[in-house]
Amino acid sequence: MANGLLLAAFTFADVAVDEFNDWYDTEHIPERHRVPGFLSGERWIGAEDPKTSVAIYDLQSPEILAGAAYKAIAGPNLSPWSKRITGKCKRILRFEGEQTLPGNAVSPQGAGALLVNAMNVPAEVEEDFNAWYDREHIPALAAVPGCLSARRFRATASPVKYVALYHLTSPEVCTSSQWKQAVETPWTERIRPHFRDRVRIVCRSYRRGA
Repeated sequence: MANGLLLAAFTFADVAVDEFNDWYDTEHIPERHRVPGFLSGERWIGAEDPKTSVAIYDLQSPEILAGAAYKAIAGPNLSPWSKRITGKCKRILRFEGEQTLPGNAVSPQGAGALLVNAMNVPAEVEEDFNAWYDREHIPALAAVPGCLSARRFRATASPVKYVALYHLTSPEVCTSSQWKQAVETPWTERIRPHFRDRVRIVCRSYRRGA
């Protein structure tokens, strides 16, 4: 069974930073860590906009999110604090999916940055899109110095069907000459015009008090 992913990204410009971090660190993340099947939980902050938040959770399987333990703390069962905070935030992306590449690898430890790339593509190019991602794009970016992990996910419940996550040593990795060389290929140029509903976020790792 494939590992799962839960990703939540939003802006919190209307929430005080201290309260936002207290809520996430002392209630929201710990609640999810107590749910059986949650393997890890990571917080990230936008590299360009520090009021952009991304949280990712590795799961034993996507089915964890349909279980009673998770439902008890999610959706209509969110705590009053969670409802108040999230009500002031603007959602960028919420994604539930299963990992398609590579195997059941989980988030590596010690990354300094995360790149989130989410998109849809028209059905008529989907086969070529997936072949490009699996055979060229992910392998090439995974080999770039400073890329610690490159993974792909397919949605089980999300308006955006595909997500790729790249754990990096720093945000600068995805602007390096090696990264650009890996990206700028004829196959990429053929596929890129077909991207739809794209969400791209470069983040730095969150450190409490930093």
